[in-house]
Amino acid sequence: MKRSVVFVIFFLILSFALAGLYWSQRRLKSTAVSPNAILNMAADAQRDLSRLPMHFTRLSDEQEIAIGRELASRYATQTHPLTPEEQGLEKYVRRVGGTISLHAHRRLPYSFTVLPDHNMLNAFSLPGGPVYIGEGMLDLMTTEDELASVLAHEIEHIDHHHCVERVQVEAQLKKLDLGVVGALVQIPLDFWGAGYHKDEEFEADREGMYLAVQSGYSPYGSVDLFERFAKLCDEYVIHAQSPDEELSQLAIQSLTGYFRSHPLPSERLAQAHRIIAQEHWESRTERKPFRVEYEVHNGEFVK
Repeated sequence: MKRSVVFVIFFLILSFALAGLYWSQRRLKSTAVSPNAILNMAADAQRDLSRLPMHFTRLSDEQEIAIGRELASRYATQTHPLTPEEQGLEKYVRRVGGTISLHAHRRLPYSFTVLPDHNMLNAFSLPGGPVYIGEGMLDLMTTEDELASVLAHEIEHIDHHHCVERVQVEAQLKKLDLGVVGALVQIPLDFWGAGYHKDEEFEADREGMYLAVQSGYSPYGSVDLFERFAKLCDEYVIHAQSPDEELSQLAIQSLTGYFRSHPLPSERLAQAHRIIAQEHWESRTERKPFRVEYEVHNGEFVK
């Protein structure tokens, strides 16, 4: 039995290698050979090999949902009650997220939660469906299409098993029992805010754009957000120029951490433009305004 599994793994690796060689020969533009290129190829190969066992031992949807719910219930104690304004914002995020998740490939119980922290310029997702977005990230947005692009990106991390594979890898490293869901609470909340491998981030960007467009949003929501990220990265991280926006030191730290754990905004922006040209989406420029609707009576939020 073990020999057959090893043979299957070897055959898959060989197939990937031959496919890569075939497509590299078909490329019109040759890539310069350098130590960096070789190191990158080795790193990618190591990543693929580390992920390969996950495909053979992938958890069922039911197990993944149970893990996500357990983690979400434990993390929920770390947030304070929402103000009426924050409740209105969360209702808005849930509405947009609910619209997008209807078009996801996997039928999971997706949920959407606002983390009430203006210093948190990030969003992340958990296995099985929970999606979180920081209030600081929402502060940067000017259109609903930008919100849709971020939520779609996080849904695709779940949809493509990035989240659950990360749990499996972390459980192996910390020798946690995946069968005992409560043991996974040892995984801290900050763990999920860190970005994934570069290829997985690009995959979530790419598939997230398709998901947002299928849900009726403009692909330029992604473009607008990446352009704003590029500007913030240039002002606060790379050249430390005089910024147009005033951010607190904690928000700057959050932003810096986000850029360190994600591909460069310029790279993400370039991919977005390629997809728009490829799919002939140039005319889909109309954006929806970022508009939160809520009522407050005597300090109480009214649905």
